[in-house]
Amino acid sequence: MAQEPLIELEDVSFKYDRNWVVENVNMTINEGQFVGLVGPNGSGKSTLIKLMLGLEKPVRGHIRLFGKEVKKFNRWQEVGFVSQKANSFNSGFPATVYEVVRSGLVSRMNMFQLFNHSHKDKVLATLREVEMEEYAQHSIGELSGGQQQRVFIARALVSDPSLIILDEPTVGVDSEHVTAFYDLLAKLNGERNLTLLMVSHDIGTITSHATHVACMNKTVHFHGSTEDYENMDDETLSLMYGHSLQQLTHNHEGSSL
Repeated sequence: MAQEPLIELEDVSFKYDRNWVVENVNMTINEGQFVGLVGPNGSGKSTLIKLMLGLEKPVRGHIRLFGKEVKKFNRWQEVGFVSQKANSFNSGFPATVYEVVRSGLVSRMNMFQLFNHSHKDKVLATLREVEMEEYAQHSIGELSGGQQQRVFIARALVSDPSLIILDEPTVGVDSEHVTAFYDLLAKLNGERNLTLLMVSHDIGTITSHATHVACMNKTVHFHGSTEDYENMDDETLSLMYGHSLQQLTHNHEGSSL
């Protein structure tokens, strides 16, 4: 069965003032893929995510989500987003883990609908899936960075999306929990057939979990299977990144650029 393209970018370019930060990007992400978007600082990765989410408009090119131009796309409940919250989250925010995850259901409800027992069951089941059910009544600010990001994953998952986009979600997460976080994403990808696009600097870990890699430095220099990415020689990788690399991508012990 052919996989449905969930994200399609065709000749996408964007600039701030006179500076081009995204140039002629062409990329298709199909249903069921776990794509790691890697590249050096300032390479346009986060800007590309904003373009996909409709937060910025491309100067040139076309972006389609689920086959529809992003400016006309209205199925946002099928797209989850997880940002660098653990790095900047206000520890005094007065909400429980349960309340944070339940807020992810709002887009699926009409303005007059109240939360009911089925919503409660859904929230608790989703927390159980990310191994955070026992923390349901804890304040979100009491949790570690890694635990908070599991909660934010649950918030994105609770509405049953087809696609989740993550923008460097392990920033601010202690190294002890980073691998477990990636393991969780790989599990969701495998068991739910959930499509994932994740921006990461942690090349060693992302290549040990993702099915595909896209290497970006203003434009996409490579987009293919993780195996093909790992088989590229250092000279080719260095040309992509704009500086010398020495097989850092082949170390699966969590090295990063």
